[in-house]
Amino acid sequence: IEDGFTRLIKPAIEREIRNYLTEKAEDGAISVFGQNLKQLLMQPPIAGKTVLGWDPAFRTGCKLAIVDETGKVLYTKVIFPTAPQNKVEESIKIVLDIVKKYNVSLISLGNGTASRESEAVVCEIIKRCPTKLEYVIVNEAGASVYSASKLATEEFPNFDVGQRSATSMARRLQDPLAELVKIEPKAIGVGQYQHDMNQKKLENVLGNVVEDCVNNVGVDLNTASASLLEYVSGISKTLAKNIVAYREENGQFTTRKQLLKVAKLGPKAFEQCAGFLRIRNGKEPLDYTSVHPESYTAAKKLLKKFGYTTENLLSGNVKIAKDVKDIKAVAEEIDTDEITLKDMIAEMEKPGRDPREEMPKPILKSDVLDFDDLKEGMELKGTVRNVIDFGVFVDIGVHQDGLVHISEMSDKFIKHPLDVVSVGDVINVKVLSVDKQRKRIQLTMKL
Repeated sequence: IEDGFTRLIKPAIEREIRNYLTEKAEDGAISVFGQNLKQLLMQPPIAGKTVLGWDPAFRTGCKLAIVDETGKVLYTKVIFPTAPQNKVEESIKIVLDIVKKYNVSLISLGNGTASRESEAVVCEIIKRCPTKLEYVIVNEAGASVYSASKLATEEFPNFDVGQRSATSMARRLQDPLAELVKIEPKAIGVGQYQHDMNQKKLENVLGNVVEDCVNNVGVDLNTASASLLEYVSGISKTLAKNIVAYREENGQFTTRKQLLKVAKLGPKAFEQCAGFLRIRNGKEPLDYTSVHPESYTAAKKLLKKFGYTTENLLSGNVKIAKDVKDIKAVAEEIDTDEITLKDMIAEMEKPGRDPREEMPKPILKSDVLDFDDLKEGMELKGTVRNVIDFGVFVDIGVHQDGLVHISEMSDKFIKHPLDVVSVGDVINVKVLSVDKQRKRIQLTMKL
């Protein structure tokens, strides 16, 4: 019995327990990665601004790209304000000239190598700029993966890797979701221990997160890239390319029904994808909402019942919710079910609404903080960059992200940091300690 236990039973039990614990830890880590990724993808876009994307570097110089409101690249340039060249004055003059010429109001600065040195230059530019100019530090994770990818080569065949990376910096601010879907989710780097996990399981979970986010926000059929379209339910890689090819050949889509003319897109795929694709200023105002074409008849009956037409949708003047007293009766009258009716009412009151608008906006800055400026007890605003099991890393505007340990997040007991904050949240923190030797910043949320 003793021999059987030590040689066979005990090792088998140990193996089983170890496997169970590993699997549990793996599932936990994958879940954290998924939630962090969702928050990052759902960050609110900053629309309607011409943005200067700034990809910082030392030896090879800082790559700049100016992108207009629609995401089109207007101009690219390389400047050398950092070591070893240190052409600060020359660089400032170049940037001020192009800011004036292209009417730039926002600089999107990558947080990689030479980011701090570039930030000091950016602040000097803002001081000297006669027009209002602000900057935001964006997470560079995955930019190098994207700029060297086949997709980026197809998108910008005449650009080098640096120009593509600077363009990505600018677009990440204008529409984080549309830009980040071009990168393999694992390369975005908002998790922990990702290389030790079951890669297949991780890919499935992250793929599903991206798909959920894209379908939740909806996709503009006339501006979406093939890489964004392929995350829409019912659209494969081939179909996404066919939609873009059809759009390039025949001009913009004016109705959702035109999708049926796209090669290989049949009624089944149309049924799955139509509700997630939006058309702004098309022939049919309902195409700008998430109401599915199958429910258009019911939607029009609903509008007519309360004295509206589909034209009223675009002006945003439809107010139905308060008038619908009996959901069941109205649903029967317009020949639909209660759940669809509730969704329809919410959508008609805010047509084409973007769920990301409810998320905290990125912090726009116009001054710089240095590591030496930090003092114990200082209260600051910061952006949550990463959430891990033992706490959160917060960007407070200096080169190093500060750590809020789980014990410093709340006076109450919390099981996991995700119960309190998510990636992209803007939070108030206080500096607990600054270790200049090891470049470590300890923060607390207990203010």
